[in-house]
Amino acid sequence: MSAEIISFGAGVLIGLVYALLKVRSPAPPAIALVGLLGMLAGEQLVNAFTWAG
Repeated sequence: MSAEIISFGAGVLIGLVYALLKVRSPAPPAIALVGLLGMLAGEQLVNAFTWAG
């Protein structure tokens, strides 16, 4: 399985557990999304430089 599918599945599973336990996410959604965006951008930069080299 690809890492993206595993990551998405893990996120959905944790979201379901949080919802069932009525636990709030430890990070505000906007900050969490910005962090994820940064992680994806960093990954793409590394891939771009390793592919070009």
